[in-house]
Amino acid sequence: MQSARFLVSGKVQGVFFRASARNEALRLGLRGHARNLSDGRVEVIAHGSGDALHQLEQWLWQGPPAAKVEQVTRAGHAGEAEDGFFVF
Repeated sequence: MQSARFLVSGKVQGVFFRASARNEALRLGLRGHARNLSDGRVEVIAHGSGDALHQLEQWLWQGPPAAKVEQVTRAGHAGEAEDGFFVF
C-alpha cells in the first residue's frame, strides 16, 4: 500500500470538491480524507495501490464540474491508513 498527500489549488472550495473527491476515492478503493485548508486549497490524503493513486491524481486535475483546478501537487505521506474515506 502506498500513501500520498495532494494539495489542490484554484476554485476548489464551495464547489463540492471534497465530496466528489471522496466519491472518486471510494470508487478507486482508496482510504483517507479530504479537507479544506484555510488558504483556499483542498488537501487530499489517500492510501491504496499506486495505480489507484495515479488515477485519483488525474481526476483531481479535473474535479467536479464547477471546479477550476489550477494546480495539483503530490508528495509522499507517512501517516497511517484510515478506515474509509472521510470529508472534514
